[in-house]
Amino acid sequence: MMRVTLARMLVVALLTATVQVTSAQPATVPDFADLVERTAPAVVNIRTAARVPTFAPGQQPQIPELDENDPFYEFFHRFFPQPGPGQRNPSPRSPHGEQEVPRGVGSGFLISSDGYLLTNHHVVEGADEITVTLPDKREFKGKLIGSDPRSDVALVKIEGGTDLPTLKIGDPAKLRVGEWVIAIGSPFNLQNTVTAGIVSAKSRETGELLPFIQTDAAVNPGNSGGPLINMRGEVVGINSQIFTTSGSYAGISFAIPIDEAQKIAKILRTQGKVVRGKIGVLIGEVTREVADAIGLPRAAGAAVSSVESDGPADKAGVQPGDVIIKYDGKAVESSADLRRMVASTTPGTKVTTTVWRDGAARDLLVTVGEMPQEPVRPGWRGPGSGRAPQGHPDVLGLVVSDLAASQLKELHIEGGAVQVDSAEGPAGAAGVRPGDLILSVNVARVKNAKQFNELIAKLDLKKPIAVLVRRGDQSQRLILHVGDN
Repeated sequence: MMRVTLARMLVVALLTATVQVTSAQPATVPDFADLVERTAPAVVNIRTAARVPTFAPGQQPQIPELDENDPFYEFFHRFFPQPGPGQRNPSPRSPHGEQEVPRGVGSGFLISSDGYLLTNHHVVEGADEITVTLPDKREFKGKLIGSDPRSDVALVKIEGGTDLPTLKIGDPAKLRVGEWVIAIGSPFNLQNTVTAGIVSAKSRETGELLPFIQTDAAVNPGNSGGPLINMRGEVVGINSQIFTTSGSYAGISFAIPIDEAQKIAKILRTQGKVVRGKIGVLIGEVTREVADAIGLPRAAGAAVSSVESDGPADKAGVQPGDVIIKYDGKAVESSADLRRMVASTTPGTKVTTTVWRDGAARDLLVTVGEMPQEPVRPGWRGPGSGRAPQGHPDVLGLVVSDLAASQLKELHIEGGAVQVDSAEGPAGAAGVRPGDLILSVNVARVKNAKQFNELIAKLDLKKPIAVLVRRGDQSQRLILHVGDN
């Protein structure tokens, strides 16, 4: 009887395992053909051209004798093409003494049957002529309604188009990592090209104002502005960027979430441009070590590295080295959080901003300014000591000296600072350089060289030490590890 029971149990176990294996068979790759057939008609090819001056015969500027490898060779031959013997200028001349020069190729997709389409700002930037070609070979002139460089979104209207195919708008919030998506566009001007992949990540931070959808669908030059489409045939993003070291696809691409793009498109349609707020600070992340060193309860917030002179934050009393932990009553988790909060604030609004300074929180009232339409790159300058270091390095590897009151005033530094004359040992390893100014050590402000040396003498050298350093117009906290040396 025992043998019969064991035999029956073995048969049942084998049958159960067979069922489990059968039900766990891997899913097959989906058939994209029907999906492409439904969505591809609304994806367009975009060609742009710029007008440049032409010259009468005998007035054509001569190209300098440049080697083909010279970086300016392509510039001259592109914008001032030289006809050969017996040839005429190949580019058509307009009645205004100009010629059209092709600029580039990109993609886009229709969002309304009367001809509104979305693409990237960088696809149409600087274009005087926009030509839109549909998959059925119909060709239209495009009119730029508005373009936003910071989000890389542009809205174009086809002139004369009616009853055009459109794409359905999806919800990026419902995307799941691992979900199949397709990209359609014109990589390398190969129109109506389809690639497939999966969503690799959501809300990917790349330092931009918008979080991106990351995918491994192949995206190459010319795909820019084309749609990222889910398996329901809905557009969920605008293909915008790739991660590459060669200029071509390397396995990672990024798309602007379509809900964010639609918000921007609506503003562009009604106002022609997007107005954003700014407070005039350069910010970075707060590491666990920095948080511990300055007494911040947790590693969150936006660390202020520099403050624009006479900007909104400067007028409100924000200082380099502050950590912004709340904005308008909302917790700031990261520098990206703060960028988006400020950008979405209407210029002129007064906002209570909470900063962490000297081991405590304090509220400042900031009147938000207007962000420039184009990104502005600040010019950095270094003070430079201009004199040889005096004295022996301290336990941090530093030799410091006082700054004159006139120098502190000129540099808009209140409360004091010391200048680094030499940096070696732990300080040098952490990135401190001669000419830097030291503003604080952990939570203590630096007043002068004597007080700085007194602070150093009281430090627990077994713990990381946070030194707030100003270099030119930028400040940052550097972490020194003395016990490791």
